[in-house]
Amino acid sequence: MTNNDILHLIRSTFTLNDSKLIEIFALADFITTKEQITAWLKKDDDKNFIKVSGTELALFLNGFINLKRGKRDGEQPQPEANLNNNMVFQKLRIALNLKAEDILAILELVELKLTKHELGAFFRKPENKHYRECNDQILQSFLLGYSMSVTKPQ
Repeated sequence: MTNNDILHLIRSTFTLNDSKLIEIFALADFITTKEQITAWLKKDDDKNFIKVSGTELALFLNGFINLKRGKRDGEQPQPEANLNNNMVFQKLRIALNLKAEDILAILELVELKLTKHELGAFFRKPENKHYRECNDQILQSFLLGYSMSVTKPQ
């Protein structure tokens, strides 16, 4: 998935409109415009399409953490230049304040069964021997499961 795909998927999962996206970027001290947001969300074959950089996606996710958890005191985290699915998943986990059991329950809603150890491998450092890359399907399944978990009747 591209950074644009991830931004679009997060936007639809959390039903964020353009104004909310601008607000989230601002929470990470990044100013963007409605026109820029619109260009990021266009199909990649559209002449007005603009790629979301890794830094821009990291800023958005940092802002999303600030939105959900509150801005921490002191210096804000520096955005990463290159994000992978593991980093995106980790930032979403932090923003949503989810424990392993919560994530496993969310994944079960889309019939994806992982063990706690398999899940933990996504959140390890790449140099750790138990590190495992999070593929697009797992990240997409998590976001789909999350949207199902907040809309399912109790």
